[in-house]
Amino acid sequence: MPTRRIFLASALPAIVSASAFAVPADSFASFLNGVRAEARAAGIAPATLQRAFAGVTPNQKVLDRDRHQPESTWTWARYRGVVIGDKRIADGRQAVAANRALFARVEQRFGVGSGAVAGIWGLESSYGTGTGDFRVVEALATLAWEGRRASFFRGELMAALKILDHGDVAPGAMTGSYAGAMGQPQFMPTSYLRYAVDFEGHGRRDIWTSKPDVLGSIANYLARSGWRPGETWGQAVSVPAGLDAPGREAKRPLSDWIRAGVRPLNGRWAAGSDTPAGLLAPDGAGGDTFAVFANFNAIRRYNPSDYYALAVGLIGDGVTA
Repeated sequence: MPTRRIFLASALPAIVSASAFAVPADSFASFLNGVRAEARAAGIAPATLQRAFAGVTPNQKVLDRDRHQPESTWTWARYRGVVIGDKRIADGRQAVAANRALFARVEQRFGVGSGAVAGIWGLESSYGTGTGDFRVVEALATLAWEGRRASFFRGELMAALKILDHGDVAPGAMTGSYAGAMGQPQFMPTSYLRYAVDFEGHGRRDIWTSKPDVLGSIANYLARSGWRPGETWGQAVSVPAGLDAPGREAKRPLSDWIRAGVRPLNGRWAAGSDTPAGLLAPDGAGGDTFAVFANFNAIRRYNPSDYYALAVGLIGDGVTA
């Protein structure tokens, strides 16, 4: 799964370094030799490693993206304006309508409604239209060799090699973001190993081209992150002047917030009065405020950002309205 900083980087034009990239060839070759040895010790076939590392070199564009990520100091209002718009909602409605039977089967199997699944699908890859064209092995190898979080990316590289060794995807088709987030759900390789499913039943987990596998994998991730079937994530509310919004973790029964003067903007509550709810105002007093329920935290397991979870919920509500 992508981090919030990775997502923000993808939302803005890349800032490309003007400096030349001096590659110590022996250093990278030595690094790859160490990875190969570790992978062979983990049982990965030599033929897999030969295919995976064919033509792999340090990728300057990967390092430029990693070094020049935008600071995550956006306001919620700015973030919302960038990631939620009429086109994304309209495209989502069309995608849900075109795959209604599939969404119904996914909900029946995993208990996760089409709104949350479509919200993540739309936010991560614009419903499968923008998945990233970096070679995942090369991107991860570059970051594991030279990047700021070498240990993390080395672990992701090893997971990617396991996926290739299993035969779920060919090295040339294993594409994704500069940071190694893969396919339409933008799973990191370790998340793929935990949560990707073969919902199409074709013997492999294809999150690049198989819509059943894509939507089933997103739903499986949420289901295993504590999603509560039949419940919503939250809703926009109004609050009386002077009432603090203490955040998603300071949960109280919804009836307590109602007595304090909190009201749903759409005129009706989406949860029962005894439902534990947090009150979240991402831009502080005077900005948007939301009552958030247990499923909000399940979305945050996908990406640990309040902004992200709010966007997923609002996109999902918009496309299923």
